Amino acid sequence: MKIKGLRWWIITLICLATVINYIDRTAFGVMWPEMGKDLGMDESDYAVMLNVFMITYALGKFLSGKLYDIIGTRLGFTVSIVVWSVASILHAFARGLFSLTLFRALLGLGEAGNWPGAVKSNGEWFPVKQRAIAQGIFNAGASLGSVIAPILIAFLYGHFGWRTTFIIIGAIGLLWVIPWLFINKTTPESHPWITDKERSLIMNSQIEKEACDSKKGKGLSVAKILSYKESWGVLASRFFIEPIWWLFVGWMPLYLNSKFEFSIEEIGSTIWISYLGGMAGSILGGWYSGKLMEKKSVDAARKITITIGCSLIFVGLLGIIFLVTEKNPMTFIYIVSIVLFGFQFAIGNIQTISSDLLKGPSVGTLAGLAGSVAAISVIIMNSLIPMIASVSYTPAFIVIAILAPMAVISIFMLIKKIEPVEKEIIN
Repeated sequence: MKIKGLRWWIITLICLATVINYIDRTAFGVMWPEMGKDLGMDESDYAVMLNVFMITYALGKFLSGKLYDIIGTRLGFTVSIVVWSVASILHAFARGLFSLTLFRALLGLGEAGNWPGAVKSNGEWFPVKQRAIAQGIFNAGASLGSVIAPILIAFLYGHFGWRTTFIIIGAIGLLWVIPWLFINKTTPESHPWITDKERSLIMNSQIEKEACDSKKGKGLSVAKILSYKESWGVLASRFFIEPIWWLFVGWMPLYLNSKFEFSIEEIGSTIWISYLGGMAGSILGGWYSGKLMEKKSVDAARKITITIGCSLIFVGLLGIIFLVTEKNPMTFIYIVSIVLFGFQFAIGNIQTISSDLLKGPSVGTLAGLAGSVAAISVIIMNSLIPMIASVSYTPAFIVIAILAPMAVISIFMLIKKIEPVEKEIIN
């Protein structure tokens, strides 16, 4: 049996895993106003659990990056989604700060694997000119999950309560493993269902050949990877840009509840609009950079797309700072959709740079390191938000507005040209 376009089936499953990933993590924020009351917790406890999640998320990004390099994306994704799905189910049995924090930590450890796994899988299954659109499809899963989650969680919460809701969404993740193991049997080089035409397309260039053949050499050590200043460009850009997304993912439900007095149902019926913008940005950012590559270099296409995305973030945040008042909550929702559009327009190309710079055995390690560094910046933000929010969220919006151009500057300064840095090894 041969399947045309097998690589698109693979990225669709990864996109679906990302949808589930975001449903599982978003459920906590959406249901927190009622969970917090039931468990006797406040916003400072919420911030603690967000940071515990991000600490294990940061650790999980690095560990899972190494794990994927060792056992491959097929088994790596299986381990990740089983861990985070079980953790989601365990939320239903939380009785207080300690148990809930423990389950959040386990969720972060498992969910972290989704990102380095996707970057590595795209390096294996897609030629370089299609990697950004593949990454865009994957990142669209994050936005689509954020679109679906508030509506789904509000519905499930209204019918079953928050404990049963966590059990249901955790079970969905475990069911995903079945089609994943069935379809993704092995790498494209030896997959029995891939057509000769598709295999040739993937393996055609020397870069793709190296990326798909982990047996041709060991992955680089962390020290060697960090010896390239280009790697630091990836790390710095992720450090600066990541808090922008997480400010809205982690704190927007609480912001809407405290500033506009939105209920869980009102939160669920509105914030999906903002994430719809993010989903559109994911797809269009990948498509746009791919179109640019038809006439321009990979370096130019990536940098132009990232610059456009970060410019939209900056303009959108200025709109939030100067235009939003307590009387116009929907203006906030619409402007956030522009910010998230810009973020996703840029982030897919930033994440893909790891596979542009390094070959297969090292891609997961750099992607994991970048994810860990990104998580550290989010932890810093989460630690400051409770103090800032007690007065106003405006200072937080000002800070992340500054971070967007910093992400662009770090790429232009540290990555002179986006191209393979291991020339002496590849050649």
